[in-house]
Amino acid sequence: MPNKKSAKKRVKQNKRNELRNRAAKSAMKTAIKKTLTLLTVGEKEAAVEKCRETQALIARTWKRGIIHKNKARRLQSRLMKKVARAQG
Repeated sequence: MPNKKSAKKRVKQNKRNELRNRAAKSAMKTAIKKTLTLLTVGEKEAAVEKCRETQALIARTWKRGIIHKNKARRLQSRLMKKVARAQG
């Protein structure tokens, strides 16, 4: 257990930030999965629209410092490749 007041505050802040970051990561992963599901079902137009939303969500997660820049770009690149391949 932390003894100093500032250390106690940091523990509370870390818990709060962890929950917020976990929710943002989960939302990002869910959006990616939904986009890939639309691709497998064959709804290409809906998948393209969902892909745009997902890319924005990935960028937002990166800008908030939740994921690394390279990971964000890698996720976006892989997603776009799959969408482009599905479109023909």
